[in-house]
Parts: sequence; C-alpha cells; structure tokens
Amino acid sequence: MIPRDIRLPPEHLFPAFEWGIVEAEFSGTWMGNAETIFSLSNGYLGMRGTFEEGRPAIEPGSFINGFHETWPIVHAEEAYGFARTGQTIVNVPDATLMKLYVDDEPLFLPTARITDYERCLDFREGVLRRDMNWSTPGGKQVRIGSTRIVSLAHRHLGAIQYELEVDEDAPVVISSQVLNRQDSRPLDEPSGNGELDPRRSSGFGYRVLRSKEQGGEGHRLLAGYRTTNSRMTLGTGVDHVVETDNPWRAQRSITEDLGKVVFTIDAKAGTPILITKFFSYHTSRTVPPAELIDRCARSLDRSVRDGYPSLEAAQRSFLDDFWARADVQVDGPPRVQQAIRWNIFQLCQAAARAETTGIPAKGLTGQAYEGHYFWDTEVYVAPFLTYTDARITRNLLRFRHSMLPASRDRAAEMSEDGALFPWRTINGEEASSYYAAGTAQYHIDADVAYAIKRYVDVRGDRELLKEVGAEILVETARLWAGLGFFGGTGAFHIHGVTGPDEYTTVVNDNAFTNLMARHNLRYAAEIVLWLREEDAAAYGRLVHATDLEDDEPAAWQRAADAMYIPYDAARGIHPQDVNFLEKERWDFENTPNDEYPLLLNYHPLVIYRHQVIKQADVVLAMVLLGNEFSLEQKRRNFDYYDPLTTGDSSLSACVQSILAAEIGYEDKALEYFQYALLMDLANVAGNVVDGVHVASVGGVWMTLVYGFGGLRDFDGELSFDPRLPRGWEALRFRLRFHDRQIAIDLDHERFRFELLEGEPLTITVRDRELSLEVDWPLQVPADELPAGTERLASNQPSPAPATAAEG
Repeated sequence: MIPRDIRLPPEHLFPAFEWGIVEAEFSGTWMGNAETIFSLSNGYLGMRGTFEEGRPAIEPGSFINGFHETWPIVHAEEAYGFARTGQTIVNVPDATLMKLYVDDEPLFLPTARITDYERCLDFREGVLRRDMNWSTPGGKQVRIGSTRIVSLAHRHLGAIQYELEVDEDAPVVISSQVLNRQDSRPLDEPSGNGELDPRRSSGFGYRVLRSKEQGGEGHRLLAGYRTTNSRMTLGTGVDHVVETDNPWRAQRSITEDLGKVVFTIDAKAGTPILITKFFSYHTSRTVPPAELIDRCARSLDRSVRDGYPSLEAAQRSFLDDFWARADVQVDGPPRVQQAIRWNIFQLCQAAARAETTGIPAKGLTGQAYEGHYFWDTEVYVAPFLTYTDARITRNLLRFRHSMLPASRDRAAEMSEDGALFPWRTINGEEASSYYAAGTAQYHIDADVAYAIKRYVDVRGDRELLKEVGAEILVETARLWAGLGFFGGTGAFHIHGVTGPDEYTTVVNDNAFTNLMARHNLRYAAEIVLWLREEDAAAYGRLVHATDLEDDEPAAWQRAADAMYIPYDAARGIHPQDVNFLEKERWDFENTPNDEYPLLLNYHPLVIYRHQVIKQADVVLAMVLLGNEFSLEQKRRNFDYYDPLTTGDSSLSACVQSILAAEIGYEDKALEYFQYALLMDLANVAGNVVDGVHVASVGGVWMTLVYGFGGLRDFDGELSFDPRLPRGWEALRFRLRFHDRQIAIDLDHERFRFELLEGEPLTITVRDRELSLEVDWPLQVPADELPAGTERLASNQPSPAPATAAEG
C-alpha cells in the first residue's frame, strides 16, 4: 500500500477522550472534515455536523435513507443494456439552523472573538454538544450552549437545545429556520469540492423538491414536498418550546424554500434563554405530502408533550444497550480506544434504524456515491451486525429480497437466468453508468449469498431462509449456472467479469468471483435439498415463487465441483485472473504520491493493462473463504499481491490487516489497521469531507475481532486463534452466537472466554476444544503460537514451495 500521511490533528485541539470526539478550539481549516466527523444519524435520518448558526458551512446536508431523485443517465455512446436511470439521495430541508444576533450583530465564528470553546460528539449520550463564550463587537459577553440529537429510539425525531446568557442587557434575535438547501445551491453545482472525482455527487440542473403543502401555527412549521422525477414525497416539521424569564415575542413565516420562526428577546443580564427546537421527517413512495405533514405534526405533538429530557433518556438507554453488546476495548494508547469507539459509533449511526432500506456507502453523512447501496453492506457491515444486532441484518436481507423482481429483469436484460443484483442502487435498478467497474462485478450476487450463510451460521436462524433467503439463493445460483460454461477440459469457467479490484476489469476466471460463485452454488444446492426433506410446505412455496426444477440443485453442484480456480504452480500463488500475471507491473517507484488515487490521474486503459490493484481481491477471498486455503498459500498470495496494492480504495486496508495478522506479519497488520482506523479521523483518503467511509468502519470491527481476536466462523463453527499485538496489553469484545452471549478477554498471558447467557457451547481455541457454561469461565494459556505460524516483525517473503497443485 502506498504510504499515506495519517497524523491526527494535534492533541491540544482534539484531546484524547475514550467516549467522544472533542474539539477544544474552533479550527476553520478542519471545518469540512469536522462536518463529517461530528455528524449525527440514526440510519433513517442523518445530519452533518454543521453549526447551528449556519455559517460557515462547507458541505451542509441533511439526508433521509432511500429518499432520492431519479434522472436519465446520458451515455456519450449508447449500447444495449446500459444503465438508464440515475438515482441520487436528496439533501432534505435543513432544520438545524438557529441564527443568532446580539445587538443586531450576527455570530460568525471565523471572525468572532471566541473563548472557552468546546464541541463534543458523545458516544454514550448520543448527542453533539457545543459550549463557548462570544465577545461581541460591542464588548458584551455571551455564553452559548447547544445540544443536538437525532433520536435512535424514535427514528423520525430529533431536537436541538439552544441556550444563551448575556452579561449585559441586550436585544437578542434567534432566527430558527428550515432551509431547502437542495434547491438553494446553483442548479448545476456539483456536491463536493471537485469536478472530476466520480465518487462525488453531481448537481441536478433543475428544481428537485416541489412544495405541495405548507402549514403550522404559532411556533410550528410544516411543509410537504414531492420530488420532480422519482415522485417520492416528504413531510417535514419543526416546533419550539421557549423557556426564559426575559420578555420575548415570535414571528412565523414560510415560503417554498425557507420557513422560519424569529424569536426577539429583550435579554436581561444573567437571565438565561433556552429554546428547544424539535424536528420531524417522514417520507414515502406513495403517500401524499399532506398525510406526511400530518404524521410530522403527531410526532411533534408527542415530543413537545414528553419534553426534551425524555429524548436524551431514551438515547442513553438505547446506547447503553448498544455498547453492552458492541463495545471493543483495547488496553493501549488512549487515542486508539477513542478512534475504535468512534468507528463503532458510526456503525450504530449508519444502521440502527435502517429498517426498510440498505445502508449507503457514506451512511447519512454525505451525498457522495449518490447515497447508493453497494456490496459494502453484505461484506463489511453485516458481520458486525450479525454478531451484535441480528434484527438489522435480517432487515437488510429482506431489503435485498425486495429487489428480486428488478434483479430478475436485469438478469434477463443481460441475457442471463436468475437474478442479477445491481452493483449500485437505491431503488433496485442498476445505477452504474460505467459497466466495466459496475455491472461487470457480478460477484455482488455471491456476496449477498455469503451474507445469508454467515447470518444463518452465526444466529442459527433457518426461518429466514424460508422467508427470503432460499429464494435469493435459488436465483443467484441460477445466475452463475447460466453465466459460466464447461470448457474443453471439463472445468467450469466464468468469463467477462470484474472482481473487487476495479483497476482490473472484464476478465476471465477472476479468482475471487469463481471462489465466491462456487460457495454460492454449493450453499444454494444444500439449502434447497434441506427444504425438500425438512419442510414440504416451505419447499412448495419456494417452487411456486421460483419455478424451481427438481434437477437444478444437482446442476449447481456439478458446476461448483468443476469450478476453475486459477493457480500458478511455478510461483505457488493464485493469479487474480487467468491473464493477470502476463501484464506489466506498475512502475510504483516512479509514480509520485500526488498521483494517487490512480483513477483521478490516469486513463482507465492505462491502469487496466498493468499489474496494479486498487483494493484487495485474492486477499479478500482468503479472508472470506480462509478455510479453502492453506496457511502457506495465504502467505505466498499476500507476499505477491501486497506490493501491487495501492490502497486507493478505503475497503482494502482492513482486509490486508486481517490476513497479515493471521500469517504472522504483525507490523503490517498494525500498519494497515491504523490506515483503516483513521481513514476518516485522519483523512487518510483525502475525502472525508464527502462523508464517512462506512465499509471501512465496519472493517475496523472486523480487523479487531477477526484479525487480532482471531475469530473464525466457517460453517457455523466458532474458533479463535488470537494475534494480540505486542503494543497492546489486552483486547476485549462480546459476540452473540446461537442465542448465546460470549465475552472474550485476551491478553499476553491468557485467553479468557465466558458464556454470559445461553446453553452450553463448544468452541475451539488454537485447536483445543473448550466447553463453555454460564458462570464457568475458562482460560487458555497464551504462551504458545499454533503450529506452523510465527510472529514476524514485517512482511518477509515466503520460501519456495515444495509442491504445488491447481487450486
């Protein structure tokens, strides 16, 4: 991986605090990044960490998961089967604005005299707090405090408490606003700060939100909208509660793009002013805006009645439960623990209330990648959810199942059987305009199947197979059976596909794709035969839904058994595809650091004709399907591909860290873990302003648990082979497995496993079977490494292989 600058901001500006991110001084240079870092979200509603006063703001935004506009994709040269309909998440009206004026002077942070400034994103409370003192141009001192919450318990609700006090009598104005930012920016202005970066969202060029309803009275604002093309509907509303002994009055107004309640207060010295602003959002594909603003009104009625403290209490209760299940503790440098918890908190924010949608690549922290759902969810986020909150995993798999009609149509359009899930989408239709690095990534089907199997293996929930899983497995297996073919030697080949590495596209027999397809085919055959034998009614429903033929599972098994897996006996490695090793290696030595990522500096054809890797491909296969590779094969493959991997994708570092830990490359494992851990906090990829890298934060948990914790869960068998770094004193985490709660506590002297809840369980720790029972913790000495491994200071090349055979 190309070395990156991963320095955190100075500790005097951002001090170490294990349960939050603290900004101890206002810094305009870090502001765009901070808008991402201090974002709040619940998986349904997300708000970037901009200031209530509205200025300055680099990329202000509020987003609702799945609420999008559609637009026609225009191709310079058309061809059959190209994606036709683009989808982009909409920046919904911003309810965070509370503009402040004292003596008619506006608070503008970059030029204001600010002291005693502190802003904190609190992981336990789930709130964003800010306190400061403003010295006005007239010399008055204004103490200002704000607290923002996006409710995890009530997904349609959030609130802001805005409090201030002056040291001298002064006229104070607080303009509480709801601003349609989506249609306030110039119509052709792209989101983000670059023009050529394909990862950023582009402007629409027309009005997106059409105002359909307005309402409210007193201190309440209600507005309803419909999007121009997708015809989705939105209701939004705010209400206010004012608490002060100062005389005050309010004036309300509302237009198509701006609603506001202006509070004018005759502030007396030392007399506090507290305004609580509640906000609510509801969306739909079919319900008219008038009904949605009625829903907003009911949500606001409840929140005003129950009061702001009830929101904070519910938030703390939700997070107490979350951290009891999901916390990972490292006894090491304090900023490591702080960064770990920030990453895990982002997983909570991205997924907690994503109940009828997927999880966007940026969560709800930015508009980049258009708010699309990718394979990131199934491969990088689902493992965390499956072990900590299976309810969300089930909902995500149900959402994938809801895409089957569109995916069947897409497969037919691509002249294939079964279903082909979209590479990137919001509404289920393929939205990738660049097929070589989009639609050609057929492995998305196998990724979804893999997530189903892992969920069933870990949770033991075969009912989900009957509900949605088996149907997905049938249609994805059909896709592979039709896409591949039996060659002259009898091997089953899959041609014209792209693997995870987007710097190598449209190839034959991509190793990752073939391995994952084999896994998909075998599991589909297994589950269909199980249903046929165990549940005739469920099998009948499956046959009815899919027109399943009796002989299909046997055909899938034959294809799986004959699957061609590339292997180079001379090198003892698995080629990424059949032609990868024939290409010229990229000249890394003479490529300046400022030319990475390569995708922004080189034509795709220049990249495609070289051995150069954007993100882990074969290495990812060895992590997901590690039981199909020997330890020696893992070392040889890692040694070959690691120097070729640029790390231009945020999805790569965590995978490389997991495998490096397994094969004993401790220094490399820690190096890559640090890249993943600080991907956003240290702006490793240089684009944190565009939003959180959700796959990477999921990968941080995977690296801690699978990499350093040594967890393996192949075929539903729980085993551990810990690789605790020497610089850490201990690592602790919890897992939910088959209705059992397990606590794992690892240090350099012993590995401790405790069953906190559930029936007795047998696990394997470094080839030793342990039987766990409640109230009977067990320890294993940590003074031995498993046979065949060694701890290495760095990546050292493996010796020549004694023998080699085709994989």
